[in-house]
Amino acid sequence: MSSIYRIRPLDFGPVRTYPLARRKSKVSVRDFARPLRPTAQRSRQGTTLRRFFDTWPHILAAREFRELVAAVQRARTRRRAILWGLGGHVIKVGLAPLLIELLHRGYVTGIAMTGAALIHDFEIALVGNTSEDVDALLGRGQFGMAEETGLFLNEMAVGAARSGVGLGEAAGRLLSHARLGARHADKSVLVAAYRARIPVTVHLAIGTDIPHMHRAANGAALGAASHHDFRLFCALVQRMHPGGVYLNWGSAVLLPEVFLKAVSVVRNLGTRLEPITTANFDFIQHYRPLTNVVRRPTAGKGSHGYALTGHHEILFPLFAAALLEMDS
Repeated sequence: MSSIYRIRPLDFGPVRTYPLARRKSKVSVRDFARPLRPTAQRSRQGTTLRRFFDTWPHILAAREFRELVAAVQRARTRRRAILWGLGGHVIKVGLAPLLIELLHRGYVTGIAMTGAALIHDFEIALVGNTSEDVDALLGRGQFGMAEETGLFLNEMAVGAARSGVGLGEAAGRLLSHARLGARHADKSVLVAAYRARIPVTVHLAIGTDIPHMHRAANGAALGAASHHDFRLFCALVQRMHPGGVYLNWGSAVLLPEVFLKAVSVVRNLGTRLEPITTANFDFIQHYRPLTNVVRRPTAGKGSHGYALTGHHEILFPLFAAALLEMDS
């Protein structure tokens, strides 16, 4: 039975082809991963991290991971700004010791935090615990009602506003004070940065963090301290020109918006801010970090933006290890 259609399928007989060997391809066996096998000399000790990273393929995210590591190492060598943006989850999954080590090794010149990151770092420093059970406490109206967190973080803001400093500096100062008795100050990013005189900026959205529910909350002080930190962050971003790096870890909305505005301010004041390198690390890639961190600020000549997807508690140790191991 013949087709009722007037149009007939094309005849592929005249299609022209060419030898596979002549085609330019995106993937080559030269780029493939290699099994990790200890050498005879190292069989007892296992293998090194450097050799582990050398086994990765030179394709897609693995290639971009290497490129980003190299960009950070170049920035360190050339004394360019290396800025880290931290959402709360990065702190509460226990990554502070790794960032502190990178800080001491010259891989951190500035840190931007959300209010959540400030809260988690403060609670860890003070008592060694953080991250409350919201489901268990919300029904009783007790979510976010820890007395010390609400009281001290609001006192920090008032003190910062009075002395003309930002919330990040005020937090590091208070946590470093012997009278506070922070039992786990050695695990605090705020304390480590304050002692090393590395600027920390805290960027609040009033009403999003639990200290804003406390009776001691002072909107004027919170706003003044956070706005001071925004202007300080703009100064840090300005130092990214040329060759600096901004790494956004786990902030899907707040810090990408802050970074975009800082880029605009810096360019408005006459700094081209290129070439620069930016990256977003998260277990889900969202619109704002992809647009406001990875794509828009790196539209200039020679700039690059990267998006690396994975759980912070796995990806951060890998990235930190690569920076240290490939530099050794």
